[in-house]
Amino acid sequence: MAFMIRAFAVVVAMMAVVLQVSNATEYKVGDSAGWTTIGNVNYKEWAATKTFRVGDVIKFTYNAQLHNVLRVTHAMYRSCNVSVPLESFSTGNDSITMKTKGHHFFVCGVPGHCQSGQKVDINVRNAPVAATPSALPSPTTITAAKTPAPSPNMAAPHKIALLGFLTIATLAFFASG
Repeated sequence: MAFMIRAFAVVVAMMAVVLQVSNATEYKVGDSAGWTTIGNVNYKEWAATKTFRVGDVIKFTYNAQLHNVLRVTHAMYRSCNVSVPLESFSTGNDSITMKTKGHHFFVCGVPGHCQSGQKVDINVRNAPVAATPSALPSPTTITAAKTPAPSPNMAAPHKIALLGFLTIATLAFFASG
């Protein structure tokens, strides 16, 4: 019986990790305007209205024939120096997962675009919200876990499917014992 409780606790912890990752938010830079020089989008103001967390996805949507995305250092961001970017993206539909806390600087490398304001400072302030122990089911009771309904801003549905698989596997394990 003690083994079963410990095994259940491990599975619940794994499910909490999956839930934590699936709570990532996807932000489209510039909202409906996207990544552009048209329309006077204020990317500094846009970023200031968001709370970015580790695991969130920053999505740059733009015309790949007219723009690109370069990840740069703070000094390069301030001076719009695009000569040696840390990373470059050019698909027109680039999703970048924020893996670390702190400032992440992005500019458009097309001449004149950064200088005209096509740059953004994504300040990742804190880690993702973890499930609290009180929110997890008691190890002495076996209940079917409810999968939260995904919102448009949640991460990929395959993570929810993984949670469902873990739940079914856990229930099958205890039903066979």
